[in-house]
Parts: sequence; C-alpha cells; structure tokens
Amino acid sequence: MLPEQTLRDAEALLQACRDKQVRIATAESCTGGLIAAALTAIAGASDVLDRGFVSYSNDAKHDMLGVPLATIEQHGAVSEEVAAAMATGALDRSNAGIAISVTGLAGPGGGSADKPIGLVCFGIARRDQPPVASEQVFSGDRTAVRAAAVAHAIALIGQNL
Repeated sequence: MLPEQTLRDAEALLQACRDKQVRIATAESCTGGLIAAALTAIAGASDVLDRGFVSYSNDAKHDMLGVPLATIEQHGAVSEEVAAAMATGALDRSNAGIAISVTGLAGPGGGSADKPIGLVCFGIARRDQPPVASEQVFSGDRTAVRAAAVAHAIALIGQNL
C-alpha cells in the first residue's frame, strides 16, 4: 500500500499533465508497476497514463524497451545508463510525451560497496530532448525503498513537465 501523500501527489501530477496535455509512460524494474498503480489509483487516469512497462529482468529491458545488452553488461542493470535507455525505450514505444524509468536494488540482498541496497536509478525522457538520469539511495526495508522510489518518480515527472 502506498502512503496517502504519494497518492495525493499522483493526483496533483495527473492534473498538471492534463493542464499541459502531456501523457505519461512508465518503465519499471524494482518498483514492479507501483508507479503505474499509484497513477491508476486515481479515477480518470486513463487520459494521462498511456502505458506502463514492467521490465524486471535484463531480457525484458532489452526485449520490451530496446535497452542494448551491451549497456546492461557494461554498466549493470542498476545504472543511470540503463535507466536513461529504459526511459527512452518507453517513450519510443508509446504515445506519451514524457517517460519515467526506475531500476534499483530494493533488497534485502544483492547490494555491493559500489551499488548498495537502496540505490535506485531514475530516467526521464521527453520528446526531442536527450534523456536525463539520476540516482538516489533510500533507506529502510524493501517496502520502504520501493515506496520512496515511487514518490521520487512522481516528483521527477512533475519537475520535468
């Protein structure tokens, strides 16, 4: 279950997108569709959310979003490079004007010194603009990391409208 504040932020984002006539696509790995779920929890979201991709495996990132396998091999699935490619792929395969991507390590295992548990990479792609990627490290258990990633993604979309 997502926090009430995240749902309020999702509702405000949907209205901002309506006002600017911008549709959204999502490309999610560690959040497993929670960004799309937060948006679709709001009645009438279908006029803003074009589609969502859940690309949890590396093969899915490649097959569904066109992320080059070489990029995944060189930088790892949890990287700004892969996040940027995921967002670009979602934008290219949708009718959206903006796409958000998320790939990360929600835990409890799988982290390293270079890529700790809680590391989440985000990508934003807009039509006719280069993609932008960033990363955040969130604290808490798996549920907390995923919820924080959803809230951050919703905020990033709003900041990039």
